Amino acid sequence: MKKASELAKGRDGGKGAIEDALRLGVAALDQQRAEEAERFARDALARDPRHPEALHLLGLALLAQGRAREALTPLEQATRAHASPAREAHLGKALLQVGRTDEALAHLERAVDSKPPFAPAFRELGILLSTLRRFDQAEAVFKRGLEIEPTSVELSLDLGAFYILRADARNAKIAFARALVNAPRDTRALHGLGVALLYEGDLTRAVERFRQVLAIQPGHPGAQLDLAQSLLQLGRADDAVAGLRSMVLASPQSYGKALKALVGSGRGRFFIRRSAAARFLNPEA
Repeated sequence: MKKASELAKGRDGGKGAIEDALRLGVAALDQQRAEEAERFARDALARDPRHPEALHLLGLALLAQGRAREALTPLEQATRAHASPAREAHLGKALLQVGRTDEALAHLERAVDSKPPFAPAFRELGILLSTLRRFDQAEAVFKRGLEIEPTSVELSLDLGAFYILRADARNAKIAFARALVNAPRDTRALHGLGVALLYEGDLTRAVERFRQVLAIQPGHPGAQLDLAQSLLQLGRADDAVAGLRSMVLASPQSYGKALKALVGSGRGRFFIRRSAAARFLNPEA
């Protein structure tokens, strides 16, 4: 892969090199190559330290690497130089990750109130409001986001998760079903729908959804555990135990969750010793 500096050759005045670096940096970021995107952004900034797009790209690349504190400065500079809904939202995300909640809230609110609004900001703002227990506002933000971007799978998933958090299984089913219209094989939506059905006591349909998840993504830990819990409630203990044993064999760290599922069903409450429970769930150990 050529470095952005090499692309400057033959281009006039360095402007072309900056454009090339930004184009390649954005492509790298889209392909989840954040370190490479960072290098392109820094190369562009070496030619123009105040370039808003290069500063924005650098901030996004640092955010993608989990370096939110470092991302703050370039994102703040980019937003001051030329504010946009996207830059407000990304700055808000960085502020949130470093614990500056009030400032994050202000930037995210600006991003969703702009014209046109920045659709991804609705996710960040809705999740933040949920964590602040401002549930009515969070619900309104998610719904408004879906009005603006009705085919957004991520917003539908967020709304479904919000309703699960609120123990509102009926509306959770609607939200996850909406996600499945646009992404029929999305395991997050299938699993969420199964959880909503489990909450409602519709165990047979919940089992169907969890099995769908496992057919697409074998070993999905959440679906394995929820499938076992559903089967236990249906009285199909042998099938449930077989699934839990398979889960523990593939992922020994899931032993605690498997044991909790058994104990919660009454099946595992008679293990006097931890070693006996371990042998029951993993006879080959």
